[in-house]
Amino acid sequence: MKFLKKFLKTTAALLLLILVSLVLYACASVPKLSKEEKRIISEVVKTSIPEIITGKTGIANSKVHNIWFESIEPKGDSKGAVILIMGNGNDALTWSPHFVSNLVDEGYQVIRYDHRGTGLSTSEEKWKKKTAYSLNDMAGDVIAILDTLQLQKAHIVGISMGGIIAQIVAIENPERTASLTSVMSSADVMDPELSPMSNEIIPKMVGAILKHGFFGSKKGQIKRQIIQKRILMGEATGEIDTRTMAETSLYNLKKRDGYKLMSARHHWQAILNSKSRYDALGKLQIPTLVIHGEDDPVMPISHGRKMIRTIPEADSLWISNMGHDLPDAVLKDITDKMILNFERASSE
Repeated sequence: MKFLKKFLKTTAALLLLILVSLVLYACASVPKLSKEEKRIISEVVKTSIPEIITGKTGIANSKVHNIWFESIEPKGDSKGAVILIMGNGNDALTWSPHFVSNLVDEGYQVIRYDHRGTGLSTSEEKWKKKTAYSLNDMAGDVIAILDTLQLQKAHIVGISMGGIIAQIVAIENPERTASLTSVMSSADVMDPELSPMSNEIIPKMVGAILKHGFFGSKKGQIKRQIIQKRILMGEATGEIDTRTMAETSLYNLKKRDGYKLMSARHHWQAILNSKSRYDALGKLQIPTLVIHGEDDPVMPISHGRKMIRTIPEADSLWISNMGHDLPDAVLKDITDKMILNFERASSE
């Protein structure tokens, strides 16, 4: 009995040591912010926050889920509606304000929304793995928003997980889809023929959360947002608009419900449960644009290239020095290409 107790204590101590070592390793692998970035964050935290929400807001009822959205109208007549679908664990404000304004300035009504479990979107049911919602269910949130705004059609734009949801919307509701834009996404994230996600990404993302996310101050949580963006850039280089990101993050923390890290787990489960869409996409008759970064460490560009070979007459935009994010330096190139796809839909 004494031997067993000693063995269990030794084993527990060893496991604890391994766990601590893994945590320290994960935290050590997290990129560090520059002195200038830290200065900007400190300055933003001490000053008044600019208003981030400028459009009409509302709630769309999608079964038991209440989906918060913002609709931003252009000056003059609208050329059409564009609904933006964010990636795993992200809310409406993750979209760069410059990305949104580029589309609004060109005459489009832009709609962005909080995914289930993020921002101001709420639910009447608790998430359970056995009854977890699917990406098809989340595609229903998009239709609920269109119904609430009384819009028959919209240009559907999705990034990463949002790209998968956008594909499902187009497949299941072609009559509601004016065009499809899928950014750094995949028709089958588990495709065995394609390159997998980099093994370095998840430990670094977890390390950023452990270091700044769980019980950190507002300043710490802002740092996490910026650091995670840099992690998602992978080997790509370029400047991050630290001030805009810091202001948006602080607005989220002070004037909204902040960041709900568990939502990323729920969304990831929905991604894992999703099925291949190659066959359905091969029958798609909607103007489609596939955009992908050549240095994407999360969803390698081979996923985008296979989508182009799958979808009839799909157009593409491959961007050098771009990882799994939307770099400020190429936002105009991306939105210009998207608008060409919108116009292709209008001419048909």
